[in-house]
Amino acid sequence: MGIPSERIDRLFALAREAVVDDEYDRAREYVALARRIAERNRCGVPAEFSRKTCDDCDVYLRPGKTGRVRLRPGRVVVRCRECGATARYPFD
Repeated sequence: MGIPSERIDRLFALAREAVVDDEYDRAREYVALARRIAERNRCGVPAEFSRKTCDDCDVYLRPGKTGRVRLRPGRVVVRCRECGATARYPFD
């Protein structure tokens, strides 16, 4: 675990705290910065974080506040309440 991955983890923690405090713009900035660091250092965003953020508007998804989570047969459907983007993830 290098310095970029530690910074990415910290930025996602800050984004989570910002969403709890209803500061969505600040959370977007944290997520965008974390993705930029991951891109620059070629380390990628961990899967646990990439599913918790909207790919279109970079907001941190929190069920009930900024995201809507629904279970369908064989998949999870996550919809962003900020931009309306939908992501579907398979599960067994």
